[in-house]
Amino acid sequence: MKRLDPALTGVLLCVLAYGLLGLQDAAMKWLVADQSVPVSLFFRSLAVTAACLLFGRGPMVRGALASSAQAMVILRATISIVAWILYYTGARDLSLAEMTVIYFSAPVMVVVLAVLVLKERVGPLQWASVAVGFAGVIVAVHPTHAPAPTATALVLLSALLWAFGYILLRRINGRMTVGAQVLVTNIVFCLVTGGMLPFQGPMPGLSEIALMAAVGLIGGAGQYALFASFERASAAVLAPFEYTGLIWAFLLGALIWGTRPDLALILGAVLIAASGLIGVHAVNRDKRRPAPLPEPGPALSPLNGPTP
Repeated sequence: MKRLDPALTGVLLCVLAYGLLGLQDAAMKWLVADQSVPVSLFFRSLAVTAACLLFGRGPMVRGALASSAQAMVILRATISIVAWILYYTGARDLSLAEMTVIYFSAPVMVVVLAVLVLKERVGPLQWASVAVGFAGVIVAVHPTHAPAPTATALVLLSALLWAFGYILLRRINGRMTVGAQVLVTNIVFCLVTGGMLPFQGPMPGLSEIALMAAVGLIGGAGQYALFASFERASAAVLAPFEYTGLIWAFLLGALIWGTRPDLALILGAVLIAASGLIGVHAVNRDKRRPAPLPEPGPALSPLNGPTP
């Protein structure tokens, strides 16, 4: 039997990954309609932690303990907790498509933060990418008649925090394995959200807890598929397919809640996707620039934004 081309396999894995991550977001949106966000995140993160310990075992734990980046990973995890709480609190009043489109503004914010925080040099084409992406966000949220301005602001703030988390990830890369980062981050999630449980009212039933745990496993599978896709194909090949996340959000929103994105949301999504592709082209065109911005990759997936 003929094996699939590695690049094609990478593309298929990328599309599958964003489908799973979209399903995770849809399930979380469903859960937080009746349950508090910290409770949902606690059981979700508990399932991911258990999966890490089951599959990673001793080597993953030793890698986390031996790393010199523990403090930075814990800081990034704390930022991610705040981002997740804001994101899923806003999800109560936004459609799945709206919250996903706004989230995809995070890569635009990364470019700005890379200049302000990392003092990186950004060329005209990357600034054009920022401008197009910013225009896409404005069009998508149409602030003059936004149905839920507070929820929109919460999701935008979460995207900013995720972008800052990505900047921290730049400083962590190479100092702790991805698996160890996932483990440490979710342990921090469990500790922080677990401390909030006594203040969250009645606990969910077993069926709801099982769904929360399943959400964590679905998200973990999506993240694994995403990293596997980048092992088989270059970021330049996969970049256009990252925006299938928007398509999955539109489809899942229509199937589960019967919502249809309006013209402004679709146009905003197109502009944001175009912004990302312009950014990829800028990076690929000028490989000689000192300390270039990295090619977009799985670090900015919606799973625990940037990574779990």
